[in-house]
Amino acid sequence: MDISPTIWLITIAVTIAFFVYEFFAHVRTPHEPTIGESARWSAFYIGLALLFGVVIGQVWGWDFGGEYYAGYLTEKALSIDNLFVFLIVMTGFAVPKKYQQKVLMIGIIIALILRGAFIAIGAGLIENFSWIFYIFGALLLFLAYKQAFGSHDSNPADGKFMQLVRRVLPVTDEYHEDKLTVKKDGKRWVTPMLLTIIAIGFVDLIFAVDSIPAIYGLTEQAYIVFTANAFALMGLRQLYFLIGGLLERLVYLAQGLAVILAFIGVKLVFHALHVNELPFINGGEPLLWVPEIPISVSLLFILATITVATIASLIKTRGDAAKKDRDEVEGEPVATAEGTGIESGLDDDKSSATSRK
Repeated sequence: MDISPTIWLITIAVTIAFFVYEFFAHVRTPHEPTIGESARWSAFYIGLALLFGVVIGQVWGWDFGGEYYAGYLTEKALSIDNLFVFLIVMTGFAVPKKYQQKVLMIGIIIALILRGAFIAIGAGLIENFSWIFYIFGALLLFLAYKQAFGSHDSNPADGKFMQLVRRVLPVTDEYHEDKLTVKKDGKRWVTPMLLTIIAIGFVDLIFAVDSIPAIYGLTEQAYIVFTANAFALMGLRQLYFLIGGLLERLVYLAQGLAVILAFIGVKLVFHALHVNELPFINGGEPLLWVPEIPISVSLLFILATITVATIASLIKTRGDAAKKDRDEVEGEPVATAEGTGIESGLDDDKSSATSRK
Protein backbone atom coordinates (compact mmCIF):
# COMPACT_ATOMS: atom_id res chain seq x y z
CA MET A 1 0.00 0.00 0.00
CA ASP A 2 1.79 3.09 -1.28
CA ILE A 3 0.81 6.22 0.65
CA SER A 4 2.57 9.40 -0.43
CA PRO A 5 3.49 12.19 2.03
CA THR A 6 0.88 14.36 0.30
CA ILE A 7 -1.92 11.89 1.13
CA TRP A 8 -0.68 11.70 4.72
CA LEU A 9 -0.69 15.50 5.03
CA ILE A 10 -4.18 15.80 3.50
CA THR A 11 -5.53 13.07 5.81
CA ILE A 12 -4.07 14.68 8.94
CA ALA A 13 -5.26 18.14 7.86
CA VAL A 14 -8.82 16.91 7.23
CA THR A 15 -8.85 15.10 10.60
CA ILE A 16 -7.74 18.28 12.40
CA ALA A 17 -10.34 20.29 10.46
CA PHE A 18 -13.13 17.99 11.64
CA PHE A 19 -12.15 18.40 15.28
CA VAL A 20 -11.78 22.18 14.92
CA TYR A 21 -15.26 22.34 13.39
CA GLU A 22 -16.62 20.13 16.20
CA PHE A 23 -15.22 22.51 18.79
CA PHE A 24 -16.52 25.75 17.31
CA ALA A 25 -19.87 24.37 16.12
CA HIS A 26 -20.86 22.22 19.10
CA VAL A 27 -18.51 22.41 22.08
CA ARG A 28 -17.55 26.07 22.45
CA THR A 29 -20.97 27.02 23.84
CA PRO A 30 -21.71 24.72 26.82
CA HIS A 31 -24.93 22.75 26.40
CA GLU A 32 -26.28 19.22 26.73
CA PRO A 33 -26.86 17.74 23.24
CA THR A 34 -30.33 16.48 22.39
CA ILE A 35 -30.94 12.87 21.37
CA GLY A 36 -31.75 14.04 17.82
CA GLU A 37 -28.52 16.03 17.48
CA SER A 38 -26.44 13.13 18.84
CA ALA A 39 -28.17 10.60 16.58
CA ARG A 40 -27.68 12.67 13.42
CA TRP A 41 -23.99 13.30 13.99
CA SER A 42 -23.30 9.74 15.12
CA ALA A 43 -24.92 8.41 11.93
CA PHE A 44 -22.94 10.94 9.86
CA TYR A 45 -19.56 9.89 11.27
CA ILE A 46 -20.31 6.17 11.08
CA GLY A 47 -21.50 6.59 7.48
CA LEU A 48 -18.36 8.59 6.65
CA ALA A 49 -16.15 5.86 8.16
CA LEU A 50 -17.89 3.14 6.13
CA LEU A 51 -17.61 5.22 2.95
CA PHE A 52 -13.89 5.73 3.54
CA GLY A 53 -13.49 1.94 3.63
CA VAL A 54 -15.06 1.79 0.16
CA VAL A 55 -12.51 4.38 -1.04
CA ILE A 56 -9.64 2.28 0.33
CA GLY A 57 -11.07 -0.84 -1.33
CA GLN A 58 -11.50 0.88 -4.69
CA VAL A 59 -8.11 2.63 -4.73
CA TRP A 60 -5.77 0.17 -3.00
CA GLY A 61 -7.66 -3.14 -3.21
CA TRP A 62 -10.24 -4.93 -1.11
CA ASP A 63 -7.63 -6.81 0.93
CA PHE A 64 -6.70 -3.44 2.42
CA GLY A 65 -10.37 -2.48 2.52
CA GLY A 66 -11.10 -5.57 4.62
CA GLU A 67 -8.21 -4.73 6.94
CA TYR A 68 -9.60 -1.22 7.39
CA TYR A 69 -13.11 -2.46 8.24
CA ALA A 70 -11.77 -5.06 10.69
CA GLY A 71 -9.58 -2.41 12.32
CA TYR A 72 -12.39 0.14 12.45
CA LEU A 73 -14.81 -2.32 14.09
CA THR A 74 -12.21 -3.31 16.67
CA GLU A 75 -11.25 0.27 17.48
CA LYS A 76 -14.91 1.35 17.64
CA ALA A 77 -15.68 -1.44 20.11
CA LEU A 78 -12.65 -0.50 22.23
CA SER A 79 -13.68 3.17 22.03
CA ILE A 80 -17.14 2.31 23.38
CA ASP A 81 -15.37 0.62 26.29
CA ASN A 82 -13.49 3.93 26.64
CA LEU A 83 -16.85 5.69 26.90
CA PHE A 84 -17.86 3.50 29.83
CA VAL A 85 -14.73 4.53 31.73
CA PHE A 86 -15.29 8.18 30.72
CA LEU A 87 -18.77 7.88 32.24
CA ILE A 88 -17.30 6.56 35.50
CA VAL A 89 -14.71 9.37 35.58
CA MET A 90 -17.24 12.14 34.97
CA THR A 91 -19.63 10.65 37.52
CA GLY A 92 -16.78 10.46 40.03
CA PHE A 93 -15.93 14.14 39.47
CA ALA A 94 -19.62 15.13 39.27
CA VAL A 95 -19.11 17.03 36.00
CA PRO A 96 -22.26 19.05 35.15
CA LYS A 97 -23.98 17.71 32.02
CA LYS A 98 -23.56 20.88 29.97
CA TYR A 99 -19.77 20.84 30.49
CA GLN A 100 -19.29 17.15 29.67
CA GLN A 101 -18.95 17.88 25.94
CA LYS A 102 -15.79 19.91 26.51
CA VAL A 103 -14.25 17.19 28.69
CA LEU A 104 -15.06 14.55 26.08
CA MET A 105 -13.72 16.67 23.23
CA ILE A 106 -10.39 17.30 24.94
CA GLY A 107 -10.20 13.66 26.04
CA ILE A 108 -10.78 12.43 22.48
CA ILE A 109 -8.12 14.79 21.09
CA ILE A 110 -5.65 13.54 23.72
CA ALA A 111 -6.54 9.95 22.74
CA LEU A 112 -5.88 10.67 19.05
CA ILE A 113 -2.52 12.30 19.80
CA LEU A 114 -1.43 9.42 22.05
CA ARG A 115 -2.55 6.82 19.54
CA GLY A 116 -0.75 8.70 16.77
CA ALA A 117 2.48 8.48 18.77
CA PHE A 118 1.90 4.77 19.48
CA ILE A 119 1.16 4.14 15.79
CA ALA A 120 4.47 5.72 14.75
CA ILE A 121 6.38 3.72 17.38
CA GLY A 122 4.58 0.50 16.42
CA ALA A 123 5.29 1.01 12.70
CA GLY A 124 8.99 1.52 13.42
CA LEU A 125 9.18 -1.60 15.60
CA ILE A 126 7.36 -3.78 13.06
CA GLU A 127 9.57 -2.59 10.22
CA ASN A 128 12.81 -3.35 12.09
CA PHE A 129 11.95 -6.21 14.44
CA SER A 130 9.69 -9.02 13.22
CA TRP A 131 9.84 -10.63 16.70
CA ILE A 132 7.77 -7.71 18.06
CA PHE A 133 4.69 -9.68 16.96
CA TYR A 134 5.44 -12.21 19.73
CA ILE A 135 5.39 -9.38 22.29
CA PHE A 136 2.23 -7.81 20.84
CA GLY A 137 0.51 -11.21 20.82
CA ALA A 138 1.49 -12.00 24.41
CA LEU A 139 0.42 -8.52 25.51
CA LEU A 140 -3.00 -8.90 23.91
CA LEU A 141 -3.53 -12.33 25.47
CA PHE A 142 -2.67 -10.86 28.89
CA LEU A 143 -4.97 -7.88 28.31
CA ALA A 144 -7.74 -10.23 27.16
CA TYR A 145 -7.48 -12.10 30.46
CA LYS A 146 -7.54 -8.84 32.43
CA GLN A 147 -10.52 -7.62 30.40
CA ALA A 148 -12.49 -10.81 31.04
CA PHE A 149 -11.66 -11.42 34.69
CA GLY A 150 -10.37 -8.09 36.03
CA SER A 151 -12.43 -5.67 38.11
CA HIS A 152 -14.23 -2.96 36.14
CA ASP A 153 -15.70 -1.24 39.19
CA SER A 154 -12.72 0.90 40.15
CA ASN A 155 -13.09 4.63 39.71
CA PRO A 156 -10.07 6.35 38.07
CA ALA A 157 -11.12 9.57 39.82
CA ASP A 158 -10.10 7.99 43.15
CA GLY A 159 -7.04 6.11 41.90
CA LYS A 160 -3.47 6.56 43.15
CA PHE A 161 -2.52 8.67 40.11
CA MET A 162 -5.27 11.22 40.82
CA GLN A 163 -4.41 11.22 44.52
CA LEU A 164 -0.85 12.20 43.54
CA VAL A 165 -2.18 14.96 41.24
CA ARG A 166 -4.33 16.34 44.07
CA ARG A 167 -1.30 16.45 46.39
CA VAL A 168 0.75 18.35 43.81
CA LEU A 169 -1.91 20.80 42.54
CA PRO A 170 -4.10 23.14 44.63
CA VAL A 171 -7.68 22.19 43.74
CA THR A 172 -10.92 24.09 44.34
CA ASP A 173 -13.93 22.23 45.72
CA GLU A 174 -16.38 23.62 43.17
CA TYR A 175 -16.63 24.12 39.40
CA HIS A 176 -16.21 27.59 37.94
CA GLU A 177 -18.23 27.14 34.75
CA ASP A 178 -15.95 25.30 32.30
CA LYS A 179 -12.72 27.03 33.39
CA LEU A 180 -9.66 24.86 33.99
CA THR A 181 -8.03 27.24 36.48
CA VAL A 182 -9.26 30.15 38.58
CA LYS A 183 -7.53 32.89 40.61
CA LYS A 184 -8.61 33.22 44.25
CA ASP A 185 -7.01 35.50 46.85
CA GLY A 186 -4.10 36.17 44.53
CA LYS A 187 -3.38 32.45 44.05
CA ARG A 188 -3.99 30.30 40.97
CA TRP A 189 -6.16 27.24 41.68
CA VAL A 190 -6.98 24.21 39.56
CA THR A 191 -10.69 23.39 39.12
CA PRO A 192 -12.18 19.86 39.14
CA MET A 193 -12.63 20.37 35.38
CA LEU A 194 -8.88 20.17 34.80
CA LEU A 195 -8.61 17.16 37.13
CA THR A 196 -11.27 15.37 35.06
CA ILE A 197 -9.36 16.05 31.84
CA ILE A 198 -6.10 14.78 33.41
CA ALA A 199 -7.90 11.61 34.56
CA ILE A 200 -9.35 11.01 31.10
CA GLY A 201 -5.94 11.62 29.49
CA PHE A 202 -4.46 9.00 31.82
CA VAL A 203 -7.25 6.58 30.88
CA ASP A 204 -6.52 7.28 27.17
CA LEU A 205 -2.88 6.35 27.69
CA ILE A 206 -3.86 3.01 29.23
CA PHE A 207 -6.34 2.23 26.46
CA ALA A 208 -3.79 3.06 23.74
CA VAL A 209 -1.66 0.20 25.06
CA ASP A 210 -4.22 -2.39 23.93
CA SER A 211 -5.84 -0.61 20.98
CA ILE A 212 -2.67 -0.14 18.89
CA PRO A 213 -1.28 -3.71 19.21
CA ALA A 214 -4.82 -4.96 18.52
CA ILE A 215 -5.15 -3.18 15.19
CA TYR A 216 -1.55 -4.01 14.20
CA GLY A 217 -2.68 -7.61 14.56
CA LEU A 218 -5.10 -6.95 11.70
CA THR A 219 -2.96 -4.80 9.42
CA GLU A 220 0.66 -3.69 9.14
CA GLN A 221 -0.30 -0.53 7.24
CA ALA A 222 0.25 2.54 9.42
CA TYR A 223 -2.15 4.56 7.25
CA ILE A 224 -4.99 2.10 7.88
CA VAL A 225 -4.15 2.02 11.59
CA PHE A 226 -4.31 5.82 11.79
CA THR A 227 -7.49 6.32 9.75
CA ALA A 228 -9.33 3.48 11.54
CA ASN A 229 -8.45 5.06 14.87
CA ALA A 230 -9.36 8.56 13.70
CA PHE A 231 -12.78 7.45 12.42
CA ALA A 232 -13.40 5.39 15.56
CA LEU A 233 -12.81 8.51 17.69
CA MET A 234 -14.82 10.84 15.44
CA GLY A 235 -18.40 11.00 16.62
CA LEU A 236 -17.48 9.39 19.95
CA ARG A 237 -18.63 12.53 21.78
CA GLN A 238 -22.09 12.34 20.23
CA LEU A 239 -22.23 8.59 20.78
CA TYR A 240 -21.61 9.17 24.50
CA PHE A 241 -24.81 11.18 24.83
CA LEU A 242 -26.76 8.91 22.47
CA ILE A 243 -26.05 5.62 24.22
CA GLY A 244 -25.29 6.91 27.73
CA GLY A 245 -28.11 4.79 29.19
CA LEU A 246 -27.28 1.85 26.96
CA LEU A 247 -23.67 1.68 28.20
CA GLU A 248 -24.82 0.33 31.55
CA ARG A 249 -26.83 -2.36 29.75
CA LEU A 250 -23.82 -3.69 27.79
CA VAL A 251 -22.91 -6.03 30.63
CA TYR A 252 -21.04 -8.47 28.38
CA LEU A 253 -19.04 -5.84 26.47
CA ALA A 254 -15.89 -6.56 28.50
CA GLN A 255 -16.15 -10.29 27.77
CA GLY A 256 -16.78 -9.62 24.07
CA LEU A 257 -13.71 -7.38 23.86
CA ALA A 258 -11.70 -10.02 25.73
CA VAL A 259 -12.62 -12.60 23.07
CA ILE A 260 -11.63 -10.18 20.28
CA LEU A 261 -8.30 -9.29 21.92
CA ALA A 262 -7.53 -12.99 22.54
CA PHE A 263 -8.37 -13.84 18.92
CA ILE A 264 -6.08 -11.09 17.61
CA GLY A 265 -3.40 -12.13 20.10
CA VAL A 266 -3.45 -15.70 18.73
CA LYS A 267 -3.43 -14.29 15.18
CA LEU A 268 -0.33 -12.24 16.02
CA VAL A 269 1.47 -15.23 17.53
CA PHE A 270 0.63 -17.31 14.43
CA HIS A 271 1.99 -14.51 12.22
CA ALA A 272 5.13 -14.24 14.36
CA LEU A 273 5.75 -17.97 13.97
CA HIS A 274 5.10 -17.72 10.23
CA VAL A 275 7.82 -15.04 9.83
CA ASN A 276 9.99 -16.27 12.70
CA GLU A 277 13.62 -15.10 12.88
CA LEU A 278 14.38 -15.95 16.53
CA PRO A 279 17.28 -18.43 16.65
CA PHE A 280 15.88 -20.41 19.61
CA ILE A 281 12.62 -21.15 17.75
CA ASN A 282 12.96 -23.69 14.90
CA GLY A 283 16.60 -22.69 14.43
CA GLY A 284 15.61 -19.18 13.34
CA GLU A 285 13.59 -20.48 10.39
CA PRO A 286 9.93 -19.55 9.71
CA LEU A 287 7.32 -22.16 10.60
CA LEU A 288 5.50 -22.12 7.28
CA TRP A 289 3.02 -24.82 8.36
CA VAL A 290 1.50 -22.42 10.91
CA PRO A 291 -1.73 -21.07 9.40
CA GLU A 292 -2.20 -17.37 8.63
CA ILE A 293 -5.72 -16.26 9.53
CA PRO A 294 -7.14 -14.34 6.53
CA ILE A 295 -8.59 -10.87 7.06
CA SER A 296 -12.03 -12.03 5.88
CA VAL A 297 -12.17 -14.53 8.77
CA SER A 298 -10.96 -11.85 11.20
CA LEU A 299 -13.61 -9.39 10.00
CA LEU A 300 -16.45 -11.92 10.33
CA PHE A 301 -15.22 -13.09 13.74
CA ILE A 302 -15.00 -9.54 15.14
CA LEU A 303 -18.42 -8.60 13.74
CA ALA A 304 -20.01 -11.79 15.10
CA THR A 305 -18.44 -11.34 18.54
CA ILE A 306 -19.65 -7.73 18.86
CA THR A 307 -23.15 -8.78 17.74
CA VAL A 308 -23.37 -11.72 20.15
CA ALA A 309 -22.03 -9.66 23.09
CA THR A 310 -24.55 -6.87 22.39
CA ILE A 311 -27.56 -9.18 21.99
CA ALA A 312 -26.61 -11.28 25.03
CA SER A 313 -26.19 -8.10 27.11
CA LEU A 314 -29.60 -6.74 26.13
CA ILE A 315 -31.30 -10.10 26.80
CA LYS A 316 -29.60 -10.33 30.21
CA THR A 317 -30.50 -6.79 31.30
CA ARG A 318 -34.06 -7.14 30.00
CA GLY A 319 -34.45 -10.40 31.94
CA ASP A 320 -33.02 -8.81 35.09
CA ALA A 321 -35.42 -5.85 34.74
CA ALA A 322 -38.41 -8.18 34.26
CA LYS A 323 -37.40 -10.22 37.33
CA LYS A 324 -37.05 -7.04 39.38
CA ASP A 325 -40.53 -5.91 38.28
CA ARG A 326 -42.01 -9.30 39.24
CA ASP A 327 -40.35 -9.18 42.65
CA GLU A 328 -41.70 -5.69 43.26
CA VAL A 329 -45.23 -6.73 42.23
CA GLU A 330 -45.15 -9.83 44.43
CA GLY A 331 -43.92 -7.81 47.39
CA GLU A 332 -46.53 -5.05 47.00
CA PRO A 333 -49.57 -6.69 48.68
CA VAL A 334 -47.56 -7.56 51.78
CA ALA A 335 -46.28 -4.03 52.09
CA THR A 336 -49.80 -2.61 51.58
CA ALA A 337 -51.27 -4.97 54.15
CA GLU A 338 -48.68 -4.00 56.73
CA GLY A 339 -49.14 -0.32 56.01
CA THR A 340 -52.98 -0.21 56.10
CA GLY A 341 -53.99 -2.94 58.51
CA ILE A 342 -55.60 -5.06 55.79
CA GLU A 343 -53.49 -8.08 56.73
CA SER A 344 -54.73 -7.81 60.34
CA GLY A 345 -58.31 -7.64 59.15
CA LEU A 346 -57.82 -10.78 57.08
CA ASP A 347 -56.47 -12.60 60.13
CA ASP A 348 -59.57 -11.54 62.14
CA ASP A 349 -61.85 -12.92 59.40
CA LYS A 350 -59.99 -16.20 59.46
CA SER A 351 -60.39 -16.44 63.24
CA SER A 352 -64.14 -15.76 62.99
CA ALA A 353 -64.56 -18.45 60.35
CA THR A 354 -62.73 -20.93 62.54
CA SER A 355 -65.01 -20.11 65.49
CA ARG A 356 -68.14 -20.64 63.36
CA LYS A 357 -66.89 -24.04 62.38
